Amino acid sequence: MLHITLRQLQVFAAVARHLSHSRAAEELYLTQPAVSMQIKQLERGIGLPLFEQTGKQIRLTEAGGEMLHYSRAIAQQLEEMEAVLDEMKGMERGRLNITAVSTANYFMPQLLAKFIQSYPKIKVSLQVANRDAVLKQLADNAADFAIMGQPPAGADMQSEAFMPNPLVVIAAPRHALARKRHIKPAQLAQETFLLREQGSGTRGVVERYFSSHRLALPHHMEMDTNEAIKQSVQAGMGVGIISRHAIELELETKRLVVLDVEHFPIVRHWHIVHRKGKRLSTASQAFRKFLLTEAEALAAPAGTNK
Repeated sequence: MLHITLRQLQVFAAVARHLSHSRAAEELYLTQPAVSMQIKQLERGIGLPLFEQTGKQIRLTEAGGEMLHYSRAIAQQLEEMEAVLDEMKGMERGRLNITAVSTANYFMPQLLAKFIQSYPKIKVSLQVANRDAVLKQLADNAADFAIMGQPPAGADMQSEAFMPNPLVVIAAPRHALARKRHIKPAQLAQETFLLREQGSGTRGVVERYFSSHRLALPHHMEMDTNEAIKQSVQAGMGVGIISRHAIELELETKRLVVLDVEHFPIVRHWHIVHRKGKRLSTASQAFRKFLLTEAEALAAPAGTNK
């Protein structure tokens, strides 16, 4: 029988997350020797090494990877137990772990601020990452919800649309098309495009748009962030297609304009996603209801002046 304490699992998870004893010690307000001692006791308890060291770097062993998987599951079960017990006490509190794709970060803080005003006892954590990392957090059960534009395929996830996500064509104010009206797809295809990487949601929209008009994908450069696209468009390197939520500040300061292109904006939706069959705590249920009923009005973009 394994002799493992919850404290040992907590320390192990912190070291595995940072791959550093010193950074784990800072997070947990412990000394580095105390962290090392907990890891050694845990390794003795299971009879296998959890980390291996190469030079000054440490990494998880195969046993460490398995331990990390189960430690996350145990932590999630403990959080769910705490939430259930709080519900039995009639308490509107708990923890809420949310992960979101990078574009959602333009409106999520505003929504979370409003939610926290209504539920001040709920502790909310928001992590912003690329789509692959967001999906991994969902798969690992490390997040209660994910916020993304393109929900994942598969029967093990459940998604609900909560707010429109209009995609628009942007250009620098001095661009030749900035004052044009009813720009045709063929005209747009002559421009250089600044696009997200293959596999991203907006990249797929661009590809389908030109394909639907029997046009080849225009000459383009790939960028790995929306900020890089916006900066490059402002510099006059080309045009881009991006969520309207991501350019509010640039439109207000007149650093970017929205082009008047036929069949735009293309309206997709933001989705809230969670693992199917996951027991939603009171905090999770409150957040889901909040998004589905209030998000659209609270985070709606300003007028679409071009």
